[in-house]
Amino acid sequence: MQILNVYTDGGSRGNPGPSSIGVVFEDEVGSLIWQKNQAIGNATNNEAEYQALIYAMKHVNRYHPEKIVFHSDSELMIRQMKGEYKIKEPEIQQLFLEAWNRKIDLNNVEFVLIPREQNRKADALVNKILNQTNLEI
Repeated sequence: MQILNVYTDGGSRGNPGPSSIGVVFEDEVGSLIWQKNQAIGNATNNEAEYQALIYAMKHVNRYHPEKIVFHSDSELMIRQMKGEYKIKEPEIQQLFLEAWNRKIDLNNVEFVLIPREQNRKADALVNKILNQTNLEI
């Protein structure tokens, strides 16, 4: 496989609150390869976004791509992973360091900020779990 497109999303009901992640892997022509969603307990939206990215990073090498393109609608996370934004919150610093260290172990990685409407598949996976849970905010 030449290019693996990875779409990640994380969300919470409450900030922090019950949270989940969604991850979608597609090949270079947009065919679905793999997808996963799961509840992650209480987290903020930003923590959930990072947890989705880290989860995806743990699984990309099984497909042996020549290039990995991570897509997300989280401007904060994408700009931090590109080194454009500082990481101020201690909780995010730990997640950033884990993601950064995983990035170092991957070859030919790119991070792309996309509009929310281009991240609908990952977003739907997140909401599928959040909507199944009886949440009181």
